[in-house]
Amino acid sequence: MSGLPDRKEAQVRRLLQGPYPPVPTGLAAGAATRGDRLLRRRRTLRRFGWAVLFAAAVAFVVWASLTHPWTAPPTGVSPPLQGW
Repeated sequence: MSGLPDRKEAQVRRLLQGPYPPVPTGLAAGAATRGDRLLRRRRTLRRFGWAVLFAAAVAFVVWASLTHPWTAPPTGVSPPLQGW
């Protein structure tokens, strides 16, 4: 079996040896336009994500400065009275 060429390999060799298919005009320009659009979209999403993260951090700092979550809450029960 190892002496026989692989069927897929033979097909690939035939495709590479034959005439190359024609490339449509404007293919490179279209690919460059699509790439630019994808880069702009990715950059916009990244900036939006950083803006949301920054806004969340500012909101957390404002909330923490107003509510002081690090302090103990006041007790609802008064201490027992002694000496009555």
